[in-house]
Amino acid sequence: MKIIQHPRKEDWPEILARPQLEQKGLERSVRKIMEAVKKRGDRAVRKYTQEFDGVKLRKLEVTEKEIRAAEKELSQQLKGAIMQAAQNIQKFHAAQKQDISVVETMPGVSCWRKSIAIDAVGLYIPGGTAPLFSTILMLGIPATLAGCREIILCSPPDTQGNLHPAILYAAKLVGVKKIFKTGGVQAIAAMAYGTDSIPKVDKIFGPGNQYVTAAKQLAQQEGMAIDMPAGPSEVCVLADATANPAFVAADLLSQAEHGKDSQVLLISNDPKVISRTLEEVTLQLALLSRRDLAFAALENSKAILVHDLEEGMAIVNAYAPEHLIIACDEDEKLSGMVRSAGSVFLGNYTPESAGDYASGTNHTLPTNGHANAYSGVSLDSFVKKVTFQKISKEGLSNLGGTITAMADAEGLQAHAEAVRLRLRSLAVKL
Repeated sequence: MKIIQHPRKEDWPEILARPQLEQKGLERSVRKIMEAVKKRGDRAVRKYTQEFDGVKLRKLEVTEKEIRAAEKELSQQLKGAIMQAAQNIQKFHAAQKQDISVVETMPGVSCWRKSIAIDAVGLYIPGGTAPLFSTILMLGIPATLAGCREIILCSPPDTQGNLHPAILYAAKLVGVKKIFKTGGVQAIAAMAYGTDSIPKVDKIFGPGNQYVTAAKQLAQQEGMAIDMPAGPSEVCVLADATANPAFVAADLLSQAEHGKDSQVLLISNDPKVISRTLEEVTLQLALLSRRDLAFAALENSKAILVHDLEEGMAIVNAYAPEHLIIACDEDEKLSGMVRSAGSVFLGNYTPESAGDYASGTNHTLPTNGHANAYSGVSLDSFVKKVTFQKISKEGLSNLGGTITAMADAEGLQAHAEAVRLRLRSLAVKL
């Protein structure tokens, strides 16, 4: 990690820049795959699965037999952990349901809003170097709570053509009925356009690398709804003298191990915290099985020394991190200054991995600075908010003059006449 001391504000954008692939080449490669899937469907999906995942598949859909076998492969300890996490996530997201509230804006004019589930949603679950079965809980549970009629899941298979048994177990637990062995760009394209095997959906969810993110954004340009731009993982830790350097180092590494394109950021007003944390990073890194990936991510990462925590929070908000840990004595007070972050973790005993797995909050969050405008996945992500209104005869009599005056002023005669016809039938004079 590169140490930066007291950076000037005009230098913040360069310091806080995320690692990026060459965008023109990235988009060109992604578009080629998506066009192939759009034209050739399952054949193209199988071709790219063989090319990128090293396995030739005859059938893309997971069978009931495979799902039953997966449940037997998992230990009771892991199944119990998944169930506990699912209960917490279910409880947190169920509390997000809102009752319909009818508002009478004036006598005889009633308006309300109703949440209606999106019919068909597609869940993308990263596999590759880490099968993220926890993401199934984060997406499948709110989708089920919302009442989505069709929930499909795509995830890349291993070289034997199998999905991790925990992925299949978690999918069954949350009620996903259709599971497909495909990942990457081809999975996003299949859900966006539909193939003989994989149904077209109305909205695509799920994190992924820069290729997956680019595929989702290209699909969005063609009218497909997506959850958010969610690319490589990242964490920012704001730490003062009361922070535990070993804890901070572990949190930094927990995100760095996601992949070489991840990024971690340490901000502190105490130079000793920075130096001791970096010493801990070196010690803990040597013990990780994914140390090569974490090391590559640390090459893109920075430790920033600031004058005070207020300046630190200003940098946090400029960075708009996916995950923010406030490891400070006055964590709750500082949390009131948060303006842009995906999810916030307060105090020395709230590791980011709690939110990744089991505290109850959702871990599908905006990255790459998109937390300045996007929220993480919630129950609302799986519904449409439809407004309703009903106007009585009295209400139209009260409101009609306002409508016709505004319509006339905009030169929209038919708008005004739609009201006047009704008012004339009621013998109301304007």
